[in-house]
Amino acid sequence: MAISNPGGLLNSTPGIIQQATASNYLDLSTNAGWGQQYVPDLMEKEAEVFGPRTISGFLAQVGAEEPMTADQVIWSEQGRLHLSYTMTVTTVNGGNATNGGLITINDHIDTNATYTASSHGVRVNDTVILATDQAVLKALVVHVNGDALSVEPYGVADCTTLTATTGTLLVYGSEFAKGSNYNSAAAAATERRGANEPTFNTFSNKPIIMKDYYEVNGSDASRIGWVEVSTESGQSGYLWYLKAEADTRARFTDYIEMAMLEGELGVSGTDDVADFLTANADSSGTQGLFAAIESRGNVTTGVTGVSSPIDLAEFDAILAEFDKQGAIEEYMMFVNRSTSLAIDDMLASMNSYGAGGTSYGVFNNSEDMALNLGFTGFRRGSYDFYKSDFRYLNDKATRGGINDAAGANAIRGVMIPAGTSSVYDQTVGQSMKRPFLHVRYRASQTDDRRMKTWVTGSVGAATSALDIMQLHFLTERCLITQGANNFMLMK
Repeated sequence: MAISNPGGLLNSTPGIIQQATASNYLDLSTNAGWGQQYVPDLMEKEAEVFGPRTISGFLAQVGAEEPMTADQVIWSEQGRLHLSYTMTVTTVNGGNATNGGLITINDHIDTNATYTASSHGVRVNDTVILATDQAVLKALVVHVNGDALSVEPYGVADCTTLTATTGTLLVYGSEFAKGSNYNSAAAAATERRGANEPTFNTFSNKPIIMKDYYEVNGSDASRIGWVEVSTESGQSGYLWYLKAEADTRARFTDYIEMAMLEGELGVSGTDDVADFLTANADSSGTQGLFAAIESRGNVTTGVTGVSSPIDLAEFDAILAEFDKQGAIEEYMMFVNRSTSLAIDDMLASMNSYGAGGTSYGVFNNSEDMALNLGFTGFRRGSYDFYKSDFRYLNDKATRGGINDAAGANAIRGVMIPAGTSSVYDQTVGQSMKRPFLHVRYRASQTDDRRMKTWVTGSVGAATSALDIMQLHFLTERCLITQGANNFMLMK
């Protein structure tokens, strides 16, 4: 009698005969719950002395997966709307009048944007705020020459109050004379007031190819187990499994996730890794989550469990940083054990442990769903946080062991914005909404490389004269960290 498959839990197609192929393989690492429920007598008894050895399925909880066809993913994120820059006060009393000054623009406050002397948006007749440690004053831009600005302050205060130092310049408006045009007839070409174009920051990532295989000789392949199943559509047949192979498959699945977290891009022109992979390559690697946040996002060393008041102050500093970015209202937190306990103690000291008015919007407003997935929700300020222990950061055989040796550079957790953001995808040529964190995998009409599995050798579906069975695993993918300025890496 065939075993049923309620809910279509199996991702394999039963074969009508007992022949081992890639399509009718029962993956016990993925369908272990199904196997233990329906075929417990076929499961080998094995003591898992280190607990469930796989990592927590991080990407499955926070991300999505979409196909791609190109060698890399290129996307554009809209820059900040308002014009704010770092500046140097070059000279005082250097404008048209005795109280003016000369200002040099150094860079965007958006560090992800590429800055050139001609790319800033400050124009003649703009009104600006000039802020340094010594003073804050408001002024009118009267001349522009590349990244050098002549300004005349409003009021009695003059530029001497700023002194020659660094600070911030913010455009807050403009002022023109009655009957004037955007540009005066006498204005030099460099000073003519042009239109400000929207700014976009372009990023890219490239997929990597990962492979592994499991091999068993023809004699030992007799340990293959067979399960007869029937699907909800009425189809029946056989699935096969090999318990020893499941460890290889589970390890490969973990490697996929770990590579998406830990991946690094090689340096073009100096990348010996690329030379090893192929003589024609000038780059290698892929940018994982940790590298993306360190490069384009935010890093905190706070909330370490020193004391609840200190942790609370440091956590509020994180909120203040989020306020400076996109002000995303919901965040997923994946943290190691010590950081999780520090947050628990911090919340307990406030007598507000638990939901605290949390909306659980990312879980369809269901607190039960969040709890079933291992998340605890809490609210601070206008933000909802969903905290979960991250096995990868605790296990001594993964990041937990590295963290023990890393000291101050240990990675303790990540804060990931929930929901989606709009980007311009240059591959498809249109604006699209995508999750802040998602995976892109290589696929076409002829080959889906999300997770390929195939069987070679003389056992089962015979493909060669070798008296072995080889199960091959391959994936080609990369992680897209979109809007990294809204992410936080806890170190």
